[in-house]
Amino acid sequence: MRFNEQWLREWVNPSVETEALGHQLTMAGLEVDAIEPVAGAFTGVVVGEVLSVEPHPDADKLRVTTVNVGADEPLTIVCGAANVRPGLRVPCATIGAVLPGDFKIKKSKLRGVPSHGMLCSDKELGLAESSDGLMELPLDAPVGEDFRVYLGLDDVAIELGLTPNRSDCLCIAGIAREVGVLCDVPVTPPTIAPVAAAIDDTFSVTLTAPSACPRYVGRVVRGIDPAATTPLWMQEKLRRCGLRSLGPVVDVTNYILLELGQPMHGFDLAKLSGGIQVRMAEQGEKLELLNGSEVTLNAGSLVIADQNGPLALAGIMGGEPSSVTDATVDIFFESAFFSPEAIAGKAREYGLHTDSSHRFERGVSPAGQVDAIERATALLVAICGGQPGPLVVAEVSTHLPKRPPVRLRAERIERILGAAIPEARVTAILERLDMQVESADGEWLVTPPAHRFDIEIEVDLIEEVGRIYGYDNLPTSLPHANLHMAEQPEGLLRTLRLKEHLVALGYQEAITYSFVEPKVQSLLDPANPAVELANPISADMAVMRTTLWAGLIPAARHNLNRQQERVRLFESGLRFQVEHGAELPRQTEGLAGIVVGSALPEQWGTARRAYDFFDLKGEVESLLGLLPQGEAYRFEVASHPALHPGRSARILRGETHIGWLGALHPSLAKPLDLPAATWLFELELDALGRAALPAFRELSRFPAVRRDLSFFIDRGVNAAAILDCVADVAPDSLQQLKLFDVYEGEHIDSGRKSVALGLILQAQSSTLTDSEIDAIVEPVIAALRDRLGATLRDK
Repeated sequence: MRFNEQWLREWVNPSVETEALGHQLTMAGLEVDAIEPVAGAFTGVVVGEVLSVEPHPDADKLRVTTVNVGADEPLTIVCGAANVRPGLRVPCATIGAVLPGDFKIKKSKLRGVPSHGMLCSDKELGLAESSDGLMELPLDAPVGEDFRVYLGLDDVAIELGLTPNRSDCLCIAGIAREVGVLCDVPVTPPTIAPVAAAIDDTFSVTLTAPSACPRYVGRVVRGIDPAATTPLWMQEKLRRCGLRSLGPVVDVTNYILLELGQPMHGFDLAKLSGGIQVRMAEQGEKLELLNGSEVTLNAGSLVIADQNGPLALAGIMGGEPSSVTDATVDIFFESAFFSPEAIAGKAREYGLHTDSSHRFERGVSPAGQVDAIERATALLVAICGGQPGPLVVAEVSTHLPKRPPVRLRAERIERILGAAIPEARVTAILERLDMQVESADGEWLVTPPAHRFDIEIEVDLIEEVGRIYGYDNLPTSLPHANLHMAEQPEGLLRTLRLKEHLVALGYQEAITYSFVEPKVQSLLDPANPAVELANPISADMAVMRTTLWAGLIPAARHNLNRQQERVRLFESGLRFQVEHGAELPRQTEGLAGIVVGSALPEQWGTARRAYDFFDLKGEVESLLGLLPQGEAYRFEVASHPALHPGRSARILRGETHIGWLGALHPSLAKPLDLPAATWLFELELDALGRAALPAFRELSRFPAVRRDLSFFIDRGVNAAAILDCVADVAPDSLQQLKLFDVYEGEHIDSGRKSVALGLILQAQSSTLTDSEIDAIVEPVIAALRDRLGATLRDK
């Protein structure tokens, strides 16, 4: 919420400086994000009146003007603005003036004609981003008066970062109410008196969706002056609050939005027919909005319609066909209460976010519609003239929010806040917050006002008492707790240990959203439907991930697009799996990584080499090496829709699936905007279990013996099958088993390969003899021959 201090002080004027006021608001829960001047720094600018305009003798686009600035003699000023004309009153920078950007005005000549000042646009004074000509002032602007004084530009704009529960402070009235309570000063709102009807014209209103819109107030105003302009004081208030002037009707509705917090809309009455209908949209209806876009409406959207179809998205944005234009003379004002539940999420559903939707989503007072339309009518008639009709009020009171009383106890206040606040002070605080209070014997029965949607339970009231009483005034005391240190089993495989290992391997941790882009999710895991969010933050964060790759891939792409040639990222987090018949998705914890680029950082010691499958497999094996040594894991050729069919593997621990690794599927590289050589792995943390514990084993005092075996075997037999076969039949004296050579090519039969194994043998109690060694090796050879069809090579 952005507002200017001068407007606030028209309602409530505490005797505190701006900085102190900002601090008070922040400490009361209305955090001040910024305090900024409403205009650029300038001096020497006064209100001037253009007396005459003559052509420049030597420049077609320049004019020589005579300007009265209240001095003894008028000034001659050369000006190039298209809208300069006799009788115009404008800001005039005199000789010696300093404009924003430290631009100093000096006496000069423009194409041979002396110029004694400068006529200014609002952009040149730091009042606007752009301008089409001179800033035109009202004809009654006092000539010669300091321009800063005339417009009251020694003012600041205050930006509040409000939490969603404080929608009541999205207006001057709400902020003034808070300041009045905080500073214990009276609030003096403008008088809002009923506007007498000058005509009997009405426009019927029908509520067919009363649960979404239980109250709708309208009024016909005929005969407004389409040539009227918004007064400068209103334009300035809107500008200082971040809104630009769009014409009297729109400016009045925006003014009410900022002043009273009630969004309004003005329809061109001539473009309406058959009465207003507040109803749910029919599926597929179309509506052209004020921003020029056309939307196809969903059946769950609330609309304002007439007999010809939708006119506006209720609580969000009006429609272009029924909008007010420069030719509009008859209007129909709308001021309604829309249920927050009916509006929440609807703006984002259509890719919109407006000041109206921002307020209605959070809650607008259901009691402010009549005051808003009376205030708007009075302002519009004062600016544009016109004849107002009587109010049209459509209401279904049974659907209006009811505020049940909330019980508050003094002992509960002391327990929560740690201070015994006098009962009279508690009562005063609550009453000044517009709450109805009944007190008796240390208890209060409090009915919140209509604009406070956030007051529902006792602790909400305690929060109100605490923040108004002042958090700085509460006593400070340290908590006492008997802490018990939880056991940390050494064998527990902690995620932190895995993360530290990956960091040691050169990876960096990424933290991404659990919400991911539907397209990326479906490409990576097409077989598993993702959980769709009912109210996503954005279109590219609309589903819950079933794989951590859905977050890591965009993160890697983001880095590659910023000249990071070597990317190694990992992430741990939850995946969300839809299970048939289950009300909620199943959550599993995973650990995943992505690698793009070279195997090693650029260096002089070794040539650049591309990262490959065996690099990835080795790193994953080192990670799995943290598991107990006795529990074997293996890699098995398998297909995954996101991985290259010839460069991927399933990871198994016994018969339990614990993960995947491999290269990104070639068909996904282009859609995901990644290089073909992108490597991925993902592990199921829940399946990894306990960590390996260090254990002592006595070292043998006897020498080790090595026996090498070289044999032919079918090419289709993988290394894991060979090693498993040997491990099955070898005794405990087999200390190490190494596969140190594989050869395919000349002198090898088609479909076969040569494999060499090294067996390291060592006994604990004696030196192995040749006969003992042969007794170990021969069963190994036999098992390889019988199980895998291996044949021993001739020496």
